[in-house]
Amino acid sequence: MRKTGPFILPLIVALAVLPACDDQKQNQTEALVIRPVKALKVSDASAFQKRTLSGRAKATREVELSFRVPGNLLELPVNVGDKVDEGGLIARLDPATYQAEVDRVSADLQRAQASFKNAKLQFERQTTLFEKGHVAKAAVDSYEARQSQAKADVASRQAALNKAQLDHRYTSLRAPFNGVIVAKYVENFEDVRAKQRVARLLDPSQVEMVVNIPENLISLASTVLEAEVVFDAFPETKITATIKEIGTEASQSTRTYPVTLIMDQPEGVEIMAGMAGKASAKKVVRDDREQAVIVPPAALFSPGEGKSAVWLIDESSMTVAQRDVQPGELTSTGIRVKSGLKAGEWVVTAGVNSLKEGQKVRILEQ
Repeated sequence: MRKTGPFILPLIVALAVLPACDDQKQNQTEALVIRPVKALKVSDASAFQKRTLSGRAKATREVELSFRVPGNLLELPVNVGDKVDEGGLIARLDPATYQAEVDRVSADLQRAQASFKNAKLQFERQTTLFEKGHVAKAAVDSYEARQSQAKADVASRQAALNKAQLDHRYTSLRAPFNGVIVAKYVENFEDVRAKQRVARLLDPSQVEMVVNIPENLISLASTVLEAEVVFDAFPETKITATIKEIGTEASQSTRTYPVTLIMDQPEGVEIMAGMAGKASAKKVVRDDREQAVIVPPAALFSPGEGKSAVWLIDESSMTVAQRDVQPGELTSTGIRVKSGLKAGEWVVTAGVNSLKEGQKVRILEQ
């Protein structure tokens, strides 16, 4: 039996230790790597109610008025600041050319109707003669074709008349709703083109304001029944508003969602488009949603069968730790978490499957 040399055993031990050393170095390297992550701070309804959001007023309805046909401007009876009723005259083109076209096409229609009447009588006469055996079937077919052609000509002339009458009607520009003239772009007796701006009309009876809500609060917007708005120009006037629309797409630069508030004009003051103001929640739904929070679906992962968890960020050490949670229903803005999270905690929202317990991270600027 051969004896083991004096250097063989230490060599075998060294080779066995090398992989363990490599694994240890790899773990140390991974621990030193600071991974950038996307994250959001969990919020609740009470925090949302205390939040004040800035925005600017705009009219609920505002339109640029223009003619559908070109022509010479004959009347422009309104000025900036004038109030007009629905259907009120804003401007009128010289209708002479369009009236002439109506008269011409109307005459053409009358001639076509006369031709059709004559073709119909001739067809009926030829049909009677055919039944008595005095004419051939080919003659009847020829007169039937003439009747059909005359009928089609009447339909074509009628369509042309309808269009001419519409064009004539379009020479009058009228208000589509009650409003105020806030701008004029032309002067009387100018030649204007079709679709050229003539005036701008807005409805001042209601006012809208768009505010931008952070993504960690947008899920709570639906709980707001009433909001309170104060405009800088009238700091003593508090206006009650309701949510008209909640945006479903966040801004790429600010990661906020647009929410549109709508309110009636208050008595004693007039809120004008462009005025700056601030809004806050006034009345909210009182239910279990106040204790629940919303997180993006990508924040959740499964550490085991039937389990759900998220990665929490410890702000003092900037390391991640796994937290088991109880997910609820899927909403338009994320997954509602019934338990396991509380307001003020930072949750990783992307790349959760590549993190490890205790790993150092850095929150990406958003």
